[in-house]
Amino acid sequence: MDFLDFEQPIIELEKRIEKLKLTAADSESSVDLDHEIDNLIRKYETLTKEIFSNLSEWQIAQLARHPERPKALDVIQAIVPDFKELHGDRMYADDAAIVSGLGTIENLSLMFIAQEKGQDTKSRIFRNYGMPKPEGYRKAQRLMKLAEKFSMPIVTIIDTPGAYPGIGAEERGQSGAIASNLFTLASLRTPIINLVIGEGGSGGALAIGMGDSLLMLQYSIYSVISPEACSSILWRNPKEVEAAADAMGISAKRLSKFDIIDRVIPEPLGGFHRDPELMYKDIASAVVDEVQLLKNLALDDLIDRRRKKFRAIGEFQEI
Repeated sequence: MDFLDFEQPIIELEKRIEKLKLTAADSESSVDLDHEIDNLIRKYETLTKEIFSNLSEWQIAQLARHPERPKALDVIQAIVPDFKELHGDRMYADDAAIVSGLGTIENLSLMFIAQEKGQDTKSRIFRNYGMPKPEGYRKAQRLMKLAEKFSMPIVTIIDTPGAYPGIGAEERGQSGAIASNLFTLASLRTPIINLVIGEGGSGGALAIGMGDSLLMLQYSIYSVISPEACSSILWRNPKEVEAAADAMGISAKRLSKFDIIDRVIPEPLGGFHRDPELMYKDIASAVVDEVQLLKNLALDDLIDRRRKKFRAIGEFQEI
């Protein structure tokens, strides 16, 4: 398993435990080894709790990008067994960075719109590393309106470093596509649940991230800019990423203090990738709970509540 720098002590203990277990299986003195293994397991659990109870904002950002962390398609395939993907924006092309389609969870018919990064080099290139282009956002908007037409709640799954900044995307109206999605989401007459499972980067995430309930996994991040870009712009030094991440407050814990997010879904000790099956169950349960809550609201009240929610974010002074 891939690991991050701050996970190094934990990984070393894991290796020692596995090595002793293999030795014990072939050894006649397994009783003594079992005692040593138990001691190491206790030490491993204590160390893991200590490390993960004191993660910095930058360490959480690294965990949100962990190469082993499940991606949007993993979540969809786990919690939506009857998922049917729908393709294309009907204007230019089908953007593989946006995966959209229909499916059910506990007999609730839902529209899913997700950002997919890919799992290996080939799929990451195909998915453009989860960075959508204008046609991807237009596809998302087309399916948002389809969901509204059939009174289907929408679940968006956010995991992107940001919208694709390439020349072609700019030529085809990247900023306009994002703005159009925000305009649509502000008035869409159906419940919208936004779920951040990894990175929620800038307007690329917000283009499918405006809704009625914003859920974040414990070790996911949501920010107006990446720590690396913030470091380069404000400090004129790309190495000040830790200071940038801490100043921005990009973690679910920090954002919840400002009432920006509605619910934090706890992750297993060590992160999502340590126990994906448990997380899939918790994600499905959280989505169902939010959908049921929002479906009880009248549509006019739902839209009014949504707009008030976003107007209340941040502070400003009129002069």
